[in-house]
Amino acid sequence: MGTPETSREPCPDRILDDMGGAFGMGAVGGSAFHFLKGVYNSPTGARFIGGTQAVRMNAPRVGGSFAVWGGLFSAFDCTMVYARQKEDPWNSIFAGAATGGFLSMRQGLAASGRSALFGGVLLALIEGAGIMMNKILSDPQNMPIMIEDPGAAGGLPMGLPGQPGNEVGSSSDSGWFGGLFGGGKKKEEAKSGGAKTEILESFDAPPVPAYEFK
Repeated sequence: MGTPETSREPCPDRILDDMGGAFGMGAVGGSAFHFLKGVYNSPTGARFIGGTQAVRMNAPRVGGSFAVWGGLFSAFDCTMVYARQKEDPWNSIFAGAATGGFLSMRQGLAASGRSALFGGVLLALIEGAGIMMNKILSDPQNMPIMIEDPGAAGGLPMGLPGQPGNEVGSSSDSGWFGGLFGGGKKKEEAKSGGAKTEILESFDAPPVPAYEFK
């Protein structure tokens, strides 16, 4: 997974790409905001017309302001890339601070310094959040530990008498309840192969009649 710096356009094309994206974001967001504001401030019966008029008057201005900010940010970012000869989050942080200070330059040095500090902190937070998200998404997920069944290795399915640990009269049957409910009988039947031997008592056979002709 690429980082935000490596996944962006190359530096000459990055300025136009960021300007277009910023203008679209500002125009869409400004349209929604000013339409709701125009509908709220318009009288009953002309709310929709008031909302559309507010969008036509203010949405292009908001989109243009976003485009100016995005273009200056990309220009300073490309300047930092050319000066430092590498792509890292520090370029975006310096570019955000320079953009904020440059846009507030007409209001005085103090205002320009405050805007530069605000822009640098804002871009540092954005870059830090992006790095954390990339690290979380790039880490392999914890796979559950698979314990191999010893009976499965020998080709015996689970729960059959031939599997180790599932013999008749095993330790699960030799507990206190097993002794009360016939666990000993199961052991004897398992030892004798399951066949029950019974000894019949001896009895006297009836006398055989003799057929003699006199």
